[in-house]
Amino acid sequence: MYDQTPLLSNLNPEQLRAVTLPSESALILAGAGSGKTRVLTTRIAWLLQTSQVGSGAVLAVTFTNKAAKEMMLRLQAMLPVNVRGMWIGTFHGLCNRFLRAHYKMANLPQTFQILDTQDQLSAIKRLCKQHGVDDERFPPKQLMWFIAGCKEDGLRPKDVDVRDDETRRKVDIYQLYEDQCQREGVVDFGELMLRSYELLRDNDSIRLHYRSRFKHVLIDEFQDTNKLQYAWIKMIAGLPAEHGSAVLAVGDDDQSIYAFRGARVGNMADFVREFGVQHQIKLEQNYRSYSNILDSANALIGNNKNRLGKNLRTDQGAGEPVRVYESTSDFAEAQWLVDEVRQLVKGDGLTRKEVAVLYRSNAQSRVMETALFNAGVPYKVYGGLRFFERAEIKHALAYLRILENANDDTSFLRIVNFPPRGIGARSVEQLQDAAKGLGCSLHDAVSTTAGKAGAKLAGFVAMIDVMREQTPGMTLREIIELVLDQTGLIEHYKTEKEGADRVENLEELVNAAESFVTQEGFGRDAEATASEMAPNAEDGEVMSPLAAFLTHAALEAGDNQAQAGEDAIQLMTVHASKGLEFDAVFISGLEEGLFPHENSMNDYDGLEEERRLMYVAITRARKRLYLSHSQTRMLHGQTRYNLKSRFLDELPEECLKWITPKNPGFATGLGGGWTSPAQAFQAKPAWGHSSLSSAETYKSPPVPVQKAEPSHGIKVAMKVFHTKFGEGQVLAVEGAGADARAQVNFPRHGVKWLALSVAKLTPVE
Repeated sequence: MYDQTPLLSNLNPEQLRAVTLPSESALILAGAGSGKTRVLTTRIAWLLQTSQVGSGAVLAVTFTNKAAKEMMLRLQAMLPVNVRGMWIGTFHGLCNRFLRAHYKMANLPQTFQILDTQDQLSAIKRLCKQHGVDDERFPPKQLMWFIAGCKEDGLRPKDVDVRDDETRRKVDIYQLYEDQCQREGVVDFGELMLRSYELLRDNDSIRLHYRSRFKHVLIDEFQDTNKLQYAWIKMIAGLPAEHGSAVLAVGDDDQSIYAFRGARVGNMADFVREFGVQHQIKLEQNYRSYSNILDSANALIGNNKNRLGKNLRTDQGAGEPVRVYESTSDFAEAQWLVDEVRQLVKGDGLTRKEVAVLYRSNAQSRVMETALFNAGVPYKVYGGLRFFERAEIKHALAYLRILENANDDTSFLRIVNFPPRGIGARSVEQLQDAAKGLGCSLHDAVSTTAGKAGAKLAGFVAMIDVMREQTPGMTLREIIELVLDQTGLIEHYKTEKEGADRVENLEELVNAAESFVTQEGFGRDAEATASEMAPNAEDGEVMSPLAAFLTHAALEAGDNQAQAGEDAIQLMTVHASKGLEFDAVFISGLEEGLFPHENSMNDYDGLEEERRLMYVAITRARKRLYLSHSQTRMLHGQTRYNLKSRFLDELPEECLKWITPKNPGFATGLGGGWTSPAQAFQAKPAWGHSSLSSAETYKSPPVPVQKAEPSHGIKVAMKVFHTKFGEGQVLAVEGAGADARAQVNFPRHGVKWLALSVAKLTPVE
């Protein structure tokens, strides 16, 4: 009936059934690589195209801003609809939108700011100092986790079950933190969710309004929802007995790997029961990987008992076997990995960015990084600091926040002495005491401080107030340029030894703001601080461009962004790899105590989660999968002697190819002999064609000191000429005799390592 519709023409039978479901709640078990994003977006498009709902009657929730943007782009390509007004976004993004529309009823200021995790930690540290909390007994990070955990469970301080003095003290601090946030007009990520939930729970008219409005609610990555998120879904959608919306939950219980963040895999079973789900559709057709990889994943995850059950399949054929390698040491493992990577790139024509090395623990990366560096293979560690998390950007944003909201004490403390202006810790402490005594913000308490410290604080506040007076009528770009100029941030970083990158980042902030106002429809020339903004006709939301940009920055800071740049091997933890895919994947360190991790060994649920983690790792691979383990490994400064992981025994033998003997004696992994760390790294790098071009990619190893004058005569800082690369400057020289080499920066060809016995370098006078 539907297969003639262009929208539905390329769907397989399971996908088609999921997309054309009747208007009732359903669960879609979407396996890895089965096209779940396609199903979600096509479902929304089909509902709109068949006139079952209007665009304002759909609520779609994802877990990352990236996924939300992808969904909107796909929808826009499918149908001529304005997706900008639709409620498609992350839990935090949608709750922010909801609270902006109902800020008065939520008891929040119109310009409330969002604390990211770093700002939240700073706020808690400040609170502890003010109230004399012993930070050794109550570390601020642990207090932050305690507060976040309470909020995820939907508990305010008065609701927490207090059974001992320690918990009582934590609850007291939680209450003080609540009061502080309310006074300053700020909310953390947990508060966005909890306050939205409470407003829906306690206000009948708002709850009924949204339930009648959203006829269809779609939830992506349902297995990653925590207790509060699931309660929020039930509140905004309503259960069937309450004539609620049709909820389409899409997820994979086999990929639930975030229990440490509060994710409850049990929410899927609860959803089936509480929403009376009649339709459970399994998307088992995988479009990513070959069957040897999928059969390995299926066999492994089959050992988990508490699962809803599905088996991935493919029409692509068996493909390459899964290769298993045993090394004598982690150094030898790294060297083997480098050799295989080189073969994949040179022999098999893979690009480096399509090769990923996955590990269970961050500590494993060091040895691999050293091996890749020594071999001249570019690499990137996925998951470094993102743009809005960089210190210089956070400083600039703090200035913008204080312009928007003078009572934001967290931002005030971040920038009061940055760049340094002679305001010491003692002065700040006195100011905090004064603010506490008066029950006001730090900004307002400055006028009560006297002496030299008072004068400097007053000077800082005056600078902020003057800038605030200058901002009316300015665009967002002009305000940021004003802040960067007047506060001295740019000049401060220009004087730093390695401040050039920071200056570039601050300049990029201007571009980010310009791009934001254009994309969000404000217009490049819109007044950034306009107080009389017309409310959005769709949802009543009122936000100035400046407030919207600050919200965007806070929400983006917690989002996973892929790294851009040169073609390089991708190194990452298994957790970081979720949602990504690569042509070739190496899973290293498959040893008992490492993967599965020793913290989970005695816990049945923990072991099942580790197995799900391994399942996620396996299903990242499209064409080739390598599994490696080592007899010995240096971790945390100790040599460990390891047994191979139980997960290797859970894989089907017919899918595997053992590169080394399956059951060798000790120290036989590399041709029957022990390999020392030094031996493992004696393979010569490809000097003449090293791909070193980015200082961010990796740090240089220490250069050995030369004891005697080298015969080649090449010295650091010397200008030299090369017949192919032209003129360049020597950055480093190492080695002696036939092994001597120089690192030279050629303006036209970049930085290169050259073997001095081969490359003829002529000194330039």
